Amino acid sequence: MHNFTFQNPTKLIFGKQSVKKLRKEVAKYGQKVLLVYGGGSIKRNGVYDDVRAQLEGFDIIELAGVAPNPRVETARQGAALCKEHQIDVVLAVGGGSVIDCSKLIAAAAKVEADAWDIVRGNVKVTEALPIGTVLTLAATGSEMNASSVITNGETLQKIDWASKYVFPAFSILDPCYTLSVPRDQTIYGIVDIMSHVFEQYFHDATNTKVTDAMCEGVLRTVIETAPLLLADLENIEYRETILLAGTVALNNSLGMGSVGDWGTHGIEHAVSAVYDIPHGGGLAILFPNWMQHNVRISPKRFAQLAVRVFDVTPEGKTIEEVAQEGIAALRAFWTSIGAPTRLADYGIDASQIDRMVEHALIDGPFGHFARLDSEDVYEILEKSL
Repeated sequence: MHNFTFQNPTKLIFGKQSVKKLRKEVAKYGQKVLLVYGGGSIKRNGVYDDVRAQLEGFDIIELAGVAPNPRVETARQGAALCKEHQIDVVLAVGGGSVIDCSKLIAAAAKVEADAWDIVRGNVKVTEALPIGTVLTLAATGSEMNASSVITNGETLQKIDWASKYVFPAFSILDPCYTLSVPRDQTIYGIVDIMSHVFEQYFHDATNTKVTDAMCEGVLRTVIETAPLLLADLENIEYRETILLAGTVALNNSLGMGSVGDWGTHGIEHAVSAVYDIPHGGGLAILFPNWMQHNVRISPKRFAQLAVRVFDVTPEGKTIEEVAQEGIAALRAFWTSIGAPTRLADYGIDASQIDRMVEHALIDGPFGHFARLDSEDVYEILEKSL
């Protein structure tokens, strides 16, 4: 494995009624709070009322309307509010999109430059307002990492960025707050969680037995739990399992000693920048095709996944055959839980494929396990249509 340094400063507060600790955590950072949330579901399911009750006496400024693929325009608005009202702490209440947007708000509030310059790396982040989160959706893991993905609606670009200064100071995860998540969003979250693990599982490091086992364990747990949850959406134990899986899948612990690929995410960002489709839906379509395109790089790695996660029987088969069965098993599993299988499911055809390829290659070839150029991206997208 590679040499590595691991540090995750986020305080994770997990469990039922954990929102009762919100007041104490927020008070550590000040009295002026920017409360950031999305389209209003937190008002329908009671989360908003719980949060406001905990913040009684604090000076609250609200920023609502964060989109599922969060826009830089919203972050600009939030940063301006922080400066105008001298905000002490940013509180994100919602899913990964709300948290991602809040990270950019917290960083942009500390600079005079435009928020998009932070995303594009033209401005170096040296500080940020403290961030707290109350998570309502199991998916992105943004509640315990330093990454953020932001869309520019004017340029139709969707870009990921990261800074150690935007690790949430604390994150509150109550599985009860995920009980009202609709079936389709639950499916997208499951795909997103598994995809994050896959991105870290495919790497070129050696002697990664510990993290391999960790990745495989998370994947097997999600595969076992997902059908049960989708058959019983209000089962708190299943929600709890998936919620913790989402955090573990992307809090950097699974990537210790290796560098993950992240090529499929790069392609999906290009697709959803142009078509604004659900991130998890795009990943469900693209990842099996990324695997099919790159299985030749390390059939042994794919075969290991097939055997350990999808229970493919290796006896009497070549490594290549086992690897192919594993890819087929992933396709079958995602199809069985209702995930989309083709870009055509979202009305996407080949008309914008060149534009998506151009977006994906905005910073040149990408991917660590499998280096992708324009020809590779075009072929994966074409197979996904």
